[in-house]
Amino acid sequence: MVVENSGEMSTQQLQERINELQREMEEKARLAEERLNQLKYLQADFENYRKNFDREKEFIIELANEGLIKDLLVILDDFERALQSVENERNREGLVMLYNNFLKILEKHGLRQIEALGKKFDPYYHEALLRESSDKEEGTILEELQKGYMLKSKVIRHSKVKIAEKSCEG
Repeated sequence: MVVENSGEMSTQQLQERINELQREMEEKARLAEERLNQLKYLQADFENYRKNFDREKEFIIELANEGLIKDLLVILDDFERALQSVENERNREGLVMLYNNFLKILEKHGLRQIEALGKKFDPYYHEALLRESSDKEEGTILEELQKGYMLKSKVIRHSKVKIAEKSCEG
C-alpha cells in the first residue's frame, strides 16, 4: 500500500528503520562481546581453580607420602644395623639385596640421603650432637651418627653428626 505522494516519506521511514536496526545490531554486538568477555573470564577462573585444586591434591599426597616414608626410615636404620652385625656372608648378601631393593623403592618416591661425612656442617641439613678436637677445619663433619634424608627438596630427618673443633692449645 504505497502511495505515490508518500514515496519520499516511505523512503524516509525506511531510512529511519534501517538506522534503528543498525543501532539494535550494534547494541546486540556490544552485548555479545560483553558476554564473550565474561565467558573468557569464567573460563580463566575455572582453569585457575582447577590448577589450584591439582596443586593442593598433589600437596596432600606428598604429605601422606612424607609421613609414611618417615615411618619407614626406622626400618632402613634397622637394615643398616643388621648389615653391620651379620657375619654369615650368604645371609649378608641376601640382606644387602633386600636393603638395596627397599632403598630403590624409597628413592623412586623422592627420598635421598644427605651427604655428611667430610662435609662442612650446615644446620639446614645436619644436627651436631658431639664436638671433638681435631686437626681438621672447624665445623667439618668427622662422623655420621645417624643418616639424614631429604624427600624431594625437603629435609625430613637431619643427619646427626660429630663435628670438629679446634683444640685449645694453651
